[in-house]
This record gives sequence, C-alpha cells and structure tokens, in this order.
Amino acid sequence: MILIADSGSTKTDWALINPENNSVTSYHTVGYNPYFIDTEGICYSLSENLVKYLDADLVDELHFYGAGCSTQSKVKIVEDALSKVFPHAKIIVGHDLLGSARSLLGNEKGFAAILGTGANTCIYDGIDCVENIDSLGYLLGDEGSGSYIGRKILRDFMRNRLEPDLQKRFKERFQIENNEQIYQTLYTTKFPNRYLASFCKFADEYVAHPYIRNKVRDSFRDFFKNLVSKYPNYKLYTFNCVGSVGYVFSDILVEVANSYDMRVGKIIQSPLNDLVQFHIKNKKSK
Repeated sequence: MILIADSGSTKTDWALINPENNSVTSYHTVGYNPYFIDTEGICYSLSENLVKYLDADLVDELHFYGAGCSTQSKVKIVEDALSKVFPHAKIIVGHDLLGSARSLLGNEKGFAAILGTGANTCIYDGIDCVENIDSLGYLLGDEGSGSYIGRKILRDFMRNRLEPDLQKRFKERFQIENNEQIYQTLYTTKFPNRYLASFCKFADEYVAHPYIRNKVRDSFRDFFKNLVSKYPNYKLYTFNCVGSVGYVFSDILVEVANSYDMRVGKIIQSPLNDLVQFHIKNKKSK
C-alpha cells in the first residue's frame, strides 16, 4: 500500500493507494510543520487521529510532502515520527512545495506557487524545485498567504480602522472584547500563523466588500512584487498555484497575475488528487 500526505501548517490530507486496483481512501489530520511540532507530538497525533483508521503495517511506501520540511534537521523530525508509526514503510519526506509542483505540473517544467496558510514559490524542472525565493515565513514575509491577509485585517481592526459596519461584524464574528485578548492569544498559542490565518475567513465571508477586495488585492500584489516577479524571465511561465487562499480568491489572483503580464495556468485548492495520479503514473513507468 502507498500512503501519500500533503501537510500544510494547518491540516494534512492523506491518500492510501491500493496498487492492485489503484483505489484510494482519504484521511485528514492536523498539519505537521516541524517548526511548530516535534517528533513526539507528531507520533501522538498520528496514533490518535490516523492509524486508528488504517493498518499501518500494510503501508510499504510513504511519500510525505510537508510545510517546513526544507532542512535536514526538520525533515528528520518528521522522518523519525513516521518511522515509528509506519515501521515497515519506505519513507520519503519532501517539502510541500515539491508536492505542489508535482501536482500542478506533473513531469513538465514550469512555475509553481502555494497560497494557503503560508506562501511559497519555485521554478520546477520536471523532477525537482530548482529555484526558490525564500518566503521568509509568517513573521517576515509570506506575502499573499492566509496569515498575511488575516494580519492586515486584524491590524486594522485593532487600530479601529475598519469601516464601522465591518468593525462591528468582525468583533461579533470572533467574539473579541479588546486588544489584550488578541495579544494574549497571539503570544501564547503554539500556532500563531494559524491564528492569524483564521482571520482570513472574514475576508472570504465579506469578499464583495470593497475594503476586503482591496486588502486581498494588495496582498496578492505584494506577493507578485516581492516573490513572483523576482524570478528571471517569470513572464515566460504560466502562473500555477495550489492552496485554499489562491483558490477562494482566484478571480482577484488572476486579475493581479494579468497585471504582471503573466498568463494563468492551473489554480487548485488541494494538490492531493493530482499527487495521487502523479505517483500512480510514475509507479507504472518504473
């Protein structure tokens, strides 16, 4: 059995493939970004939320594509956890950016991006990501991401700069009494990036409001200005993107991409289905 995981900072989508008939069973858990969770935490979560529903001993190949899996030390955190939970599996851990590129482009060369809780970009050569501009994470960058958009809206709320109707709706939507409540949560939560990204849901709910559309548009413009447009000859590629933020606000994203003279290719919410087909296809070709 082949198990594939697409793990972001917020959630992980799993697909178990039976190679005899290529049937697929799907599962869902929280995200396992090694910057925010250790080996022990991953093991515990998997034992409580995944292996209760499948036979771990039957998994002989596991491809894990994860946010934060960009250095050997972080990869090892995930590898050690997966090795304990799936003792008979050959385990391959890669960055979620590689998974996104494979889902968007298959074995073709091109440009791939992630716009979810976080953001990332790369040039893909059909095998691996060969160029990458560091998105710098939610504290310093991640332009265009859910945490970036959420932070923009939250900041205006805290400074009482939202339009009166939005200020009232935001406060009611998130049950916020004062700024101190926000500080307390932001500085004590284990997942501040998820907390900031949660406010992006407000943008989804009120996307027709001019203020919201402008905030999302400005966030995508920052994404193109600081990341996409910094790749040499970026206009020669089509823009391909995976992630809930890019998918939900795809009309605004397409508008901004076109303003940068970049043609739009594929925009999808989740890479998992295309990743499954990628691995089935490449398994047959071996």
